[in-house]
Amino acid sequence: MKQLFTAASVEEAKELAAREFGVSEEKISFNVIEEPKKGLFGKIKGEAKVEAEYTRTKVDIAVDYVKNVMQAMEITNVTVSVEENEDGAVFEVNGDGFEEMLGKKGELLDSLQYLTSLACNRIDRDYFRISMDCSGFRERRKQQLEELARKIANNVKKTGRSSALEPMNPYERRIVHAAVSEIEGVTSQSKGDEPYRKVIISSTNPRKYDDKGGFRKGGRGRRNDRNRRPRSSGFDITTSFEKDYKKPKPEDSMQGAGLYSKIEF
Repeated sequence: MKQLFTAASVEEAKELAAREFGVSEEKISFNVIEEPKKGLFGKIKGEAKVEAEYTRTKVDIAVDYVKNVMQAMEITNVTVSVEENEDGAVFEVNGDGFEEMLGKKGELLDSLQYLTSLACNRIDRDYFRISMDCSGFRERRKQQLEELARKIANNVKKTGRSSALEPMNPYERRIVHAAVSEIEGVTSQSKGDEPYRKVIISSTNPRKYDDKGGFRKGGRGRRNDRNRRPRSSGFDITTSFEKDYKKPKPEDSMQGAGLYSKIEF
């Protein structure tokens, strides 16, 4: 985008360009075509003419998209700070009441991140990875998932019974896998298709059952009719998470894949 601006001075012309393009002067390329001249007795004659050129980047497009969406949601005092990295950028988004709208699991934040990524990546084939946060929500959610993973893993280690967590996006599954990998006696893998893919935590030394439903101990079967359990060749995924699960979150890929290459996602 290239445009000619005229003003009483070069500085004023640059300010006009910045306001017109909606960005800081640092993001604009300027070419001074003509400067005001000093006439008799120091009187300024003529105007400054400055050619300004601005090319919108993926960051600019993403920021504009976020602000437009939040304004449509009637959120005021919207701020979007950006920290660029090698393959994308981290967006810190805030606004009046926005944090309270995120949801317990950050569904709104995930959705806005996903849609913003689609909006800015339709320009060219070079993928631009967007990570979005609000007032440290991602770190708090990470700690919650790590605590949950350790709790379930220790229970699996104690009982020998596999357990399934609720469906999660790839980013959250990686957090769970990493937490489980630090606990001896258990392992984890992902099962199912997106968006219902979930983490299964299993014991590396599961309990064995005889044909009558009792535990095997010392090579001999022991029947326990009162607590008889049916044989199962698969994972026990009938957990309370299934009942609480409402709606799958859109894919969140804040972190790069391959972070834990030995774990199946």
